[in-house]
Amino acid sequence: MSTTEVKEFTNVNLKIEDRVGIVYIANPPANALNSDTINGLSDCIDYLDRKVSGVKVIIITGEGRFFVPGADIKEFKTAIGDVEIGEVMAKKAQALFNKIEQLEKPVIAVINGACLGGGMELAMSCHMRLAAEDAVMGQPELNLGLIPGFGGTQRLPRLTNTAKALELILTSEFIKGKEAENIGLVNRSYPYKELMKEAIKLANKIANEKSAISIAATLKAVNTGIKKDLYEGLELEARLFGEMFGTKDMEEGVLAFVEKRKANFIDQ
Repeated sequence: MSTTEVKEFTNVNLKIEDRVGIVYIANPPANALNSDTINGLSDCIDYLDRKVSGVKVIIITGEGRFFVPGADIKEFKTAIGDVEIGEVMAKKAQALFNKIEQLEKPVIAVINGACLGGGMELAMSCHMRLAAEDAVMGQPELNLGLIPGFGGTQRLPRLTNTAKALELILTSEFIKGKEAENIGLVNRSYPYKELMKEAIKLANKIANEKSAISIAATLKAVNTGIKKDLYEGLELEARLFGEMFGTKDMEEGVLAFVEKRKANFIDQ
């Protein structure tokens, strides 16, 4: 039986359908990433991580026709001349995005519209990204005399390559979802009307067909291992692989394969 839960946080709305949590950034008129929105998103992620054990996949998107077109420039204006406040702003956003990246539940950014500056940095902290073909993406901070400070200078080169990242940041040029797919910045792009349907399909495939234990172990192996050298990463992978042998879901998966039936994982 399908179950639905709706919950509100500051500038963020959450809808849980079965095992998928859909997080909507909702800060009209354009979903700017201000301090309140960062706090609301952080609270929402904590809720999904610590208090809702049944959610196995998280989607983050924007309400309306915007994803997140950037940080709230009005807040920047109040901090002109204050180096310390500028650094605090960056570290606060970075802490949230690091939290998202380190979750043991996969997070899919569904880029339904303008995804710029801090919005782009939010999307890049997610484990996967789907975009509308006409969604505009970019890091325009240099137009403000700034640099990307919420993770853009670090995550963009890792997702594309150093030269392409520097081109996008130094020129402040925008690209659309289809080009973002071509350079590996997003997994896939779709016509706008098909985007959420495809995102739900992807989320359900993971949530309903895989074990939460092996999902979490995979994310740990990739996210931790990529920061190590190859042989340290392989050591971590072997340890996590071994741990799976002690789970009921591994036993069920192997038996289901041998018996030529679909596995019924219980996340244990």
